[in-house]
Amino acid sequence: MNLLRYIAGRLVVYALVIIFALTVLFFVPRLGPTDPVEAMLAKVASQGAYMDAAQVDMLRQSLSDTFGLNGTLLEQYWAFIKRIVITADFGPSLSMYPTPVMELIWNALPWTFGLLLTSTLIAWILGNFVGLLSGWRPTSNSSRVMEGIAICLYPIPYYILALVLSILFSYVWKIFPLTTTIRGAPWSWDLIASIVWNSFLPAMSIVIVVFGWWVISVKAQTTALREEEFVRYARLKGLSDARILSRYVLPNAILPQITFLALQIGLMFNGSLITEILFDYPGLGLLIYSAVLQGDFNLLMGTISLSIIAVATATMVIDLLYPLIDPRIRHR
Repeated sequence: MNLLRYIAGRLVVYALVIIFALTVLFFVPRLGPTDPVEAMLAKVASQGAYMDAAQVDMLRQSLSDTFGLNGTLLEQYWAFIKRIVITADFGPSLSMYPTPVMELIWNALPWTFGLLLTSTLIAWILGNFVGLLSGWRPTSNSSRVMEGIAICLYPIPYYILALVLSILFSYVWKIFPLTTTIRGAPWSWDLIASIVWNSFLPAMSIVIVVFGWWVISVKAQTTALREEEFVRYARLKGLSDARILSRYVLPNAILPQITFLALQIGLMFNGSLITEILFDYPGLGLLIYSAVLQGDFNLLMGTISLSIIAVATATMVIDLLYPLIDPRIRHR
């Protein structure tokens, strides 16, 4: 019953977060000074296309229908929620007409999540392992060196590190490609090798920054835990360091790290979007960048909406896995 109450609470929070975020997303463009319909008409006029007044009115009406801007504010809001939650139809992309927005998003989503999940797991596992060993021997030289490296890496913004890596390994030494170019037949080893090769630098720009945070946080946890009475008792029993770390310290140190992981998902997602733009990586970040440059209202709303839902879902999944790791949640 307690577990069911925990799951129900997390599902309610998940729904409220999505509704709040989508509501903010709905109102922000409408509070701005720019009308997307008039901006699109101006763009068409600037390309030299001649239309009489009747044609302009018809195009204005068509664009308003496409953008969901007809009716009262309440009607627009209901239509906006319905097209996201029920129909999942954002209409056609105006910059890549007549391709549906959802088709573009589904093509880009695997790239973003492949890059984000791979980078997150590598940084989380590696950072926690190094932090655990450093915290167990906090006064050793290797521990101090690792802490110094982590403190230097953690404050570096994603885009700065991505630029440095790109300049060093793509321009100066020409080891990795400057922009992403995927080659190879579908489901072939050449394609897999090309994806790994082109994803290496974008992934490293995320892994290195996030790695510093995990080392610092888990080292602090481990240093505090090694002074706990149950750890001292394990030492007095003559248990080996490896057994104490794996059976007593790690299970207690890892729980806050899982909570931090859920909190960090959104920040890492933002970092991956910026990284995709810098490396011309074909994910959601590049799609959002293209939508902003082209003034593609449907594509912009679709990519941001799906990004909100995807990040909230990933956070909720981590929350739901928490009782499997911490038995106190199940029996509270």
